[in-house]
Amino acid sequence: MAAGHRVPGTALAGPGRTGLSRFTAPRAPREERCELCAAPLRPERHRHLVDVDKRALTCACDPCAQLLDRSGDTTGRFRAVPWRYLVDPAHRLDEQAWERLGIPVGVAFFFRNSALDRLVALYPSPAGATESELDPEAWQSVLGGSPLADLLEPDVEALLLRRHQGRVRLYLVPVDICYELVGRMRLHWQGFDGGAEARADLDAFFTHVSARARDVREVRDAGGSRA
Repeated sequence: MAAGHRVPGTALAGPGRTGLSRFTAPRAPREERCELCAAPLRPERHRHLVDVDKRALTCACDPCAQLLDRSGDTTGRFRAVPWRYLVDPAHRLDEQAWERLGIPVGVAFFFRNSALDRLVALYPSPAGATESELDPEAWQSVLGGSPLADLLEPDVEALLLRRHQGRVRLYLVPVDICYELVGRMRLHWQGFDGGAEARADLDAFFTHVSARARDVREVRDAGGSRA
């Protein structure tokens, strides 16, 4: 199946305009508050929830996020985005396998949309998060062999791939940082290939992800913690 590409609407892409705008829009001078209980939030660090009904990211205080975490409810409207970052060093992806995904750039992320009951593939572009129609057979052959695919939690986590210098790295990350990446690329993108500033910001972003990521083999042996 040939891959198609379009900038999706909020309902299809998952956390869409609301999730993206909080990383690209100018900061409002007013104090940020939890969107569930109205408690003040720390601007530099607070939790996000996925509003499954609206397909949007929602800011939350720690107590509200922890309450949802402890409940273990995967059927309610709000789902807490986990903190965990994992990497699969054993995963090998060559150029031919990457081409089967139909992704025209070197960065993409995939998450399972529970409302659509399928995997959604997105990549950063000057227009925002652009969806690539994903062939299920390509997904299975390219990513299905990694233990990260089995650990992926619907709606709140994503598989993040970067093709760089002849190598592809595969991470499992919180879905909100993928939309942070989209916002950063949209903010810094210049010209056809993004420009030096966007490339430098992309390198810094993945340096941060790599520093936080734990080896999936260690986590699997320890029971697959969400933290």
